[in-house]
Amino acid sequence: MSTVTRPVVTVQPTGIAPADVLAVARGTATVALDPSTLDAMAASRAIVDRIEQTGRPVYGVSTGFGALANTFVTPERRAELQHALIRSHAAGVGAPMPREVVRAMMLLRIRSLALGHSGVRPELAQALADLLNADITPWVPEHGSLGASGDLAPLAHCALVLLGEGWVVGPDGGRQDAAVALRAAGLRPVTLAAKEGLALVNGTDGMLGMLLLAIADAGHLFTMADVTAALAIEAMLGSERPFLPELHAIRPHPGQALSAANIHRLLQQSSIMDSHRDDLSHAVQDAYSMRCAPQVAGAARDTLAFVDQVAARELLSVVDNPVVLPDGRVESTGNFHGAPLGFAADFLAIAAAEVGAIAERRVDRLLDVTRSRELPAFLSPDAGVNSGLMIAQYTAAGIVAENRRLAAPASVDSLPTSGMQEDHVSMGWAAAKKLRTVLDNLTSLLAVELIAGVRGLQLRAPLTPSPAGRAALAALRDVVGEPGPDIFLAPAMEAARTVVAGPELRAAIEAEVGPLG
Repeated sequence: MSTVTRPVVTVQPTGIAPADVLAVARGTATVALDPSTLDAMAASRAIVDRIEQTGRPVYGVSTGFGALANTFVTPERRAELQHALIRSHAAGVGAPMPREVVRAMMLLRIRSLALGHSGVRPELAQALADLLNADITPWVPEHGSLGASGDLAPLAHCALVLLGEGWVVGPDGGRQDAAVALRAAGLRPVTLAAKEGLALVNGTDGMLGMLLLAIADAGHLFTMADVTAALAIEAMLGSERPFLPELHAIRPHPGQALSAANIHRLLQQSSIMDSHRDDLSHAVQDAYSMRCAPQVAGAARDTLAFVDQVAARELLSVVDNPVVLPDGRVESTGNFHGAPLGFAADFLAIAAAEVGAIAERRVDRLLDVTRSRELPAFLSPDAGVNSGLMIAQYTAAGIVAENRRLAAPASVDSLPTSGMQEDHVSMGWAAAKKLRTVLDNLTSLLAVELIAGVRGLQLRAPLTPSPAGRAALAALRDVVGEPGPDIFLAPAMEAARTVVAGPELRAAIEAEVGPLG
């Protein structure tokens, strides 16, 4: 009998890669700690133990937290202090965060501890790895983090499970007591030592986890936006000339050049494009939603490149507080503040919202008989009795409006907490969470454009579309059928969402035209 070997992500004191986070959050990878990681953590812990022996006051080791930082805690109550911290900070409410977000957050907390500046015992990181490897997902409510001392409440809900308390996501998707899940997995609760409770909750891991997942999604969706734009332009008898490389070389934004190259390549080998290339009656200039597609999608790509750079820096960062330095000092920092991640998430949400907004404008043109260059109204061959894709565009318009609301930055919305000790917070958790909603909405908007583009290409028969168009027609043939009487559109739109989000259509197109940027 053959057994399936699961991939392993090995955490080292130099950190992990974005691909490691995806492998654990969305894949089947298990987590292991490199021996050098254990050594780095043990050295850091030894410093905390020496401080304990000297009795000098150090924030979070021998004092309270936040506004209680000046309250001294006697040695016999310091373990109690750490457990009380976890219980009191696990104060979130609302629906549970998705499994992939919680798993990403837990792996990133292991990464943070493994850097050797948190002063915790190696077994604490191993206990988190054991939860991941046993597929135990803490129940982390969606509301609670301000991105202040990092993601305090969400991380506390994870840490509480290590203590054998709190909730996990049960087999049926409901809440289950953590103690039950630990026993079933053969795991024992952890007893915390000095500083360890604080080290489990102080950090930007939730924000960073969501941002890394969003970066992966956005990279794919921005390429798919080039695909759906090209299909719509082809169906509307648009021109390929605005996408010539020499026109983008004179405005050297790298994302713009990349999107233009994608669209230009996607429009080749099309008898639909050939049919009007030399037609003098053809429009001298296409509308902005067609001609400026690379300028918008390209700017989004450049924003994504910046966000990717921010996330890469954060993956190398020590975000705990206080931090243990190799020379024996324990210093308070502000590295847990989520402003870099909050700004990045807000910037990317704005960019993604606009990629969706311009896609909806192309859908509207495709459906409008006065602007679609002889396509039937609402892409129905029998408009009047049938409404075609009329209401699909309504749905797209509603989603664009929602994305515009979500594009309002969360990172400017600071509220003071903890008796004015934490008097400026990042709201990075909220920024990253709404970014994921914007990207999910963008998937829906591109799905509507994909259906509209395919229907438009079908209605250009007997002219044959580009290889990209033929691949899209093949991918949606069973979903939308041939032009004719109205169909139940909701299942078709859900299926198109799956096509947009998945790798198959892009792979089929790239097999014909080469890799897309």
